[in-house]
Amino acid sequence: MKNNEYSDLSNLQLSSVEILPNAKSRAIFSVDSSQVFKEDVDMIPVTIDKGVSYMPWGADNLLPYNILDLIEKDETLSTCQMFNAEICYGNGLQYNTEKCTASVKEAVEDFLLGNNLASYFLGVCQDFKHFGWCVSVIILDAQGKNIVGLHRKEACYCRFSPANKKGVIENVLYANWKKSISSLNDVEVIPLLNTNHPWADLNERMNAHTKQRKFAVVCRVPTPDSTYYPIPYYASLFKGKWYNIKQLIGMAKEAKLKNSAPIKYHIEVTESYWARLLKREGITDAKKKQERIVQEKRQIMDFLTGAENAGKVLFSTFYVSPNGEEQHEVVINNIEEGIKEGGDWASDIQEAVNMFCFTMRVHSNLVGSVPGKSQSNNSGSDKRELYTIAQALQKPYHDLLFSVHQMIVKFNQWKGAFPE
Repeated sequence: MKNNEYSDLSNLQLSSVEILPNAKSRAIFSVDSSQVFKEDVDMIPVTIDKGVSYMPWGADNLLPYNILDLIEKDETLSTCQMFNAEICYGNGLQYNTEKCTASVKEAVEDFLLGNNLASYFLGVCQDFKHFGWCVSVIILDAQGKNIVGLHRKEACYCRFSPANKKGVIENVLYANWKKSISSLNDVEVIPLLNTNHPWADLNERMNAHTKQRKFAVVCRVPTPDSTYYPIPYYASLFKGKWYNIKQLIGMAKEAKLKNSAPIKYHIEVTESYWARLLKREGITDAKKKQERIVQEKRQIMDFLTGAENAGKVLFSTFYVSPNGEEQHEVVINNIEEGIKEGGDWASDIQEAVNMFCFTMRVHSNLVGSVPGKSQSNNSGSDKRELYTIAQALQKPYHDLLFSVHQMIVKFNQWKGAFPE
């Protein structure tokens, strides 16, 4: 199992505001968020044991956790994500049994009592909105005659096995990928029903008298690409500049409130730079890692402010991505000219929040994220219309999420019942 070079950086302080005493100003260190989607190279299967392998999610297999970390660091983004999940949940998933016989109604009621459908449905809605796909697990009784269990497997803990020669993914691997996976004892391997026709696949398996009684069903938002794991629509927020801009505004405002020294430099360092620095010097102790990071920041700041360094040039490494763009590991931006005296960033925060809400397809009035000193607000009627439009846009997601429930109803022969 290959060790991940970024897995031990989560508890280290990589972003910070530092004082430049010689320049009577401050510098901001931040991590470039555009590096979270490292899909520029072909993913290679990783073997665990006994021929069982999986396709990593991102170059370091930690992409979903990195996405969640970025979401949790921003108030607007986390609120928009929860709003999207709640509006997708709507009035909740229910099985309509109005036209069913008494025996079918009783069977459906027993199924609902035996499974926490509300928790399941809100969970898959969150997976859908965060990652664009979700995993449901159906469990059959011992005889294989009825589906008696329905559970959600969190998408961030799920990985696909490599597709076979026919292009079919056969298994879903469920494990805590944050830690090192050393054996099959750390992984739950769940047979995956064919993503294109799960109903037919389930019938074929049962007609073949399989002894397996647990199957995974994947619902995925169709995307223009054909990768194993879809890249969510809001990826542009990280690949662009607005996420970093909003984080920078917050850090600059905090520095302005704590000390009147203005922000002169924005030093943007990729996470891989810190990882390689610590790995190259063989530092493993957490305290010594943080001390080395502080020392490296100090060296960069000394270079910027020292009188003996005037006119000198700082060399930093970079590489060229497949699309021809230069990817620098250290970028120093001089932002003194654009600094706002008095720390009044209200208009900039409003612009950043509006861009976040636009990217997340959430009107800022619906989540109450309308900062600023003077604002024009929508009327109650306009807000109701906005909410109705947002609900109507959930139709395709409901159709995708209901596929597994339609299969349950048909397999259990609940005539007249349907999900709504």
